[in-house]
Amino acid sequence: MARRWKKAAVGNESSNPTAAGRDFKRRRLGRLPRAGSETRHIGDEHGLSGDVRKQWQIVLGRFVRQPRAMVSLGLFALLGIGSTLAGLFWHYSYLDLTNQIATFGHGGPSFQHPFGVDTIGHDLFAQVMEGTKEDVQTALLVAAISSLIGTTIGALAGYFRSWVDTILMRFTDFILAVPLLAILAVLGNLAARQSGSWFWVAIIIGVLAWTYVARLVRADFLSLRERDFVEAARAIGASNRRIIIRHLLPNALGPIIVNATLTVANAIILESTLSYLGLGIQPPEVSLGSLIAAGEGDTTTFWWLFVFPAAFIVVMILCVNFIGDGLREAFDPRKTRVRV
Repeated sequence: MARRWKKAAVGNESSNPTAAGRDFKRRRLGRLPRAGSETRHIGDEHGLSGDVRKQWQIVLGRFVRQPRAMVSLGLFALLGIGSTLAGLFWHYSYLDLTNQIATFGHGGPSFQHPFGVDTIGHDLFAQVMEGTKEDVQTALLVAAISSLIGTTIGALAGYFRSWVDTILMRFTDFILAVPLLAILAVLGNLAARQSGSWFWVAIIIGVLAWTYVARLVRADFLSLRERDFVEAARAIGASNRRIIIRHLLPNALGPIIVNATLTVANAIILESTLSYLGLGIQPPEVSLGSLIAAGEGDTTTFWWLFVFPAAFIVVMILCVNFIGDGLREAFDPRKTRVRV
C-alpha cells in the first residue's frame, strides 16, 4: 500500500515520467528555466505580455522589422560610403577633363562614362559621386550641430523654467522670425567664397536650424520633470546636472533622434538650394545643386546632366524620410506592449 501511495503521489506531480526526464535534461541544457528561476513578464495581469528587455533592444527589434526603413538605411549608407570611396577607385577624378565632350548625339551614358560627360569633358559619374559626398557630409554635420544646440537650449528651458525658460524661448522666437533662407544665402555665400568648402556652409546652416528641436526637447522636459523618478532623484540629493543628463535626457532621446534624421533631409534640400542659386559650395568643389544648375539649360538635349544629380537628391531625401518614419515607429511607446 505504501508503494502504491508513493507512486500515486509521484503520478500527481508528473503523470509522465518520460516527459519529466526530458524536462530535466532540457533544464540541464539550458532550454528550460530551472525550478525557482524568475522569468519576468510585463502586463500579464492586463492580458498583455512581453519580455522585459533593455530599451535599445526593443527599439532595434522594432526598427529591423520594418523592411522599408531597413532598405532605406542600407541604400543611404551605400550612397554615403560609395561616394566617399568612389574617388579612390574610379579612374576619373571630378576635376579631370576627358577627351569627350557632350555634343548633339554624343557624350551620353556609356560603358566608359556611366553617367555621360558634360559640355567641357568632365566625367559626370565622378562629379555626381563627389556632389553626393559633399551633400551627405554637410547634412550629417548640420544634424549634429543643430541637435546639440537645440537639445541644450530646450533642456535648460524645460528643466529650469522661470526666467531661464523665458529668455531662451524668446531668443528661439527671434531666430524663428528671421527669414532663414535669406540669412543662409548671405552668410553661406560669404563663407563659401572665403573658404570654398562645404564645412562652413554646414556650420552656418546648423547654427540657424536648431529651433524646432529646441521646442521639442523643451516640451518633453516640461513633462518629464514632474515624473516620480525625477522627484526620487531630487530626494536622494542628485544634482540638476545629473538629473538632466542621467534621467531626463535618455527619456527624451527618441524624439531627438527622429528629428535629427529629418534635419538631414532638410539640410540636403537647403544646401542644394543654396548651391543651385550659386550661394553655397563654390567651384572647383561640386554639389548636386550646382550640377543641377549647370545642366538645367540643356535638359532637352543633354538630359543626363540634369536627371542623374536630381535623381540622387530625390533618392537621398526619400531614404532619410523613410528612416525617420521607421525610427518614429520604433520609438513609439504605444508599441511596447503587444496584446495576446
